[in-house]
Amino acid sequence: MFQTLDEVLDATRQREACTMAVAAAQDADVLKAVCAARDAGLIRPLLLGEKNAIRKAAEAANMTVCEEDILDAPDKKEACRRAALLARDGKADLIMKGNIDTASVMKAVLNREMNLRKNSLISHVAVMEAPGYDRLFYLTDSSINIAPTLEQKAAILQNAVEVAHALGNEEPKAAVLCALETVNPKMKSTVDAHELKLMNQRGELTGCLVDGPLALDESISEEAARHKKIEGPVAGHAEILLVPDVECGNALNKAMTYFGHAQKAGIVMGARIPVVLTSRNALPRSKLYSIALAVLIADRQRRMDHA
Repeated sequence: MFQTLDEVLDATRQREACTMAVAAAQDADVLKAVCAARDAGLIRPLLLGEKNAIRKAAEAANMTVCEEDILDAPDKKEACRRAALLARDGKADLIMKGNIDTASVMKAVLNREMNLRKNSLISHVAVMEAPGYDRLFYLTDSSINIAPTLEQKAAILQNAVEVAHALGNEEPKAAVLCALETVNPKMKSTVDAHELKLMNQRGELTGCLVDGPLALDESISEEAARHKKIEGPVAGHAEILLVPDVECGNALNKAMTYFGHAQKAGIVMGARIPVVLTSRNALPRSKLYSIALAVLIADRQRRMDHA
């Protein structure tokens, strides 16, 4: 089981390289990560976007880009569509968001003609490495699902479990985060959290241990859990952090990054192929970690398909 994102990156060097389509690749930071992943043997890139802009971005990043890797697509939305087509036709194992908004990428991926949807719901998983902790955290969903229902939260959780399994964590501990640790009928998030725990106990949510409602402190701190007299295998040891809505997830993600100086990788799950999705202002190292994460997930999916 991996404890750091550098371990994730190192592990990808032992896997078969994946072909990755980068939608709207005309971005210097994106190209830094893509070229680093290419040079490490992790991927074979296909750069979709305005050809001259990609060349200029590569020059700005002091990166060498092979002309045969550039697929000219002057319109950014068309670049997203062509990236999805490559994935649909088996010519790309991964898709990465470049210099374009998330909605445009996901619209192309979810277009029915692409036939790329695998699960009932698409969700984002941020894999966070927080200083001072001996484990990776799987924060979900901080990007896509605004106010998920109970059924959607269950699907979001299962997508996060799939990511944890790909990183060698065969039974991740999942905390359903709320503002308090008791069920309050006036707070729907606590009711949903309790039901998700029961679903896990009934075998309806598998591959993980679920507890909730739990506040953040007793989820990740053994001391806080002891102080509040909260017992169980998840309290103080949570790895998956399932948030009640996107506002909470987005704030927690950025707080961990900027206040807590966490390293992170971002991935979208629920499609037939992993989608590398990071903030446009994410550092190149974060983008590289995200590519490595996608490679490991794609490798696991490939092995399971052939099992």
